[in-house]
Amino acid sequence: MADRAVRGGTFFVLSNPGSGEHDAQETRELLETVFKEAGRAVEFVPVSGPDALASACARAAVQAREHGGVLVAVGGDGTINTVAQAALAQGCPLGVIPQGTFNFFARDHGIPQDAQEAARALVGARPRPVQVGRLNDRLFLVNASLGLYPQLLEDRETFKEQLGRRRWVAMFSALVTVFQWRRQLALQIELEGERIAVRTPTLFVGNNRLQLERIGMEAQTVGRVGEGRLAAIVLQPIGTWAMLGLALRGALGRLGEAGQVRSFAFRSLTIRRWSVRPIKVATDGEVHWMRPPLRFEVSPEPLLLMTPQPQDRVAVE
Repeated sequence: MADRAVRGGTFFVLSNPGSGEHDAQETRELLETVFKEAGRAVEFVPVSGPDALASACARAAVQAREHGGVLVAVGGDGTINTVAQAALAQGCPLGVIPQGTFNFFARDHGIPQDAQEAARALVGARPRPVQVGRLNDRLFLVNASLGLYPQLLEDRETFKEQLGRRRWVAMFSALVTVFQWRRQLALQIELEGERIAVRTPTLFVGNNRLQLERIGMEAQTVGRVGEGRLAAIVLQPIGTWAMLGLALRGALGRLGEAGQVRSFAFRSLTIRRWSVRPIKVATDGEVHWMRPPLRFEVSPEPLLLMTPQPQDRVAVE
């Protein structure tokens, strides 16, 4: 099927339904022009709204599998995650046109950040297996977490709805959340046959070297990500001001130097709690509720990602 996709299978394009109507139409026209000039068939899959994206992806993935096509995600890491879920389930290749704020997944794989350049690179791209993580039945391409980090994401969306999608709004929201956060999670971590009791404000699991390097995690841990390992970051119980200090270290790329931070690479990790009540988690920026136990692991099946040819790859900035 991957060979058929390379030779000229249809691009089934799924756009972020949260984008503005004008922006979405402009992007559609741009992609249609690039693909048709290259002689590639394209079908823009209708999505009625954010809640309908997963079902639209599932239907399009079946078509892509049956006809040797490629699912193409247009959007940020959250949208790409949803499309990737469907692509992995059907074993069809995934193409990416990044349109998010950080685009860690696309950048880590050399995909251009400009939509037109990304589309041109996709025409000549080749499918390559890449590692993805799993948190129970959900995959993640960049990261998964519980505790403070999912709350930061949820509060950020609330503030952006009220004040607009600006960088200063995200920073202000993060400060408010940190000052209000008082919870410490009591967790039982099962790792390689050993059970460890920890108290922590947050647990963060990364599957993206670029993001981990940006915040300054240890090279020994980061270097194993993508090679059958994920990276875990666990914070010691700390107060508000210490938490702000860690946030500053992360912004400066020095988080790994902090004594309150423990990090390690692993294949699978299980989190248990005394209570089986649902817990708030985040995968690639999307917040969900899950019941423990929570199992973080490398997916046994890799994702087939349409990766740019060397001449089309963009160096990581």
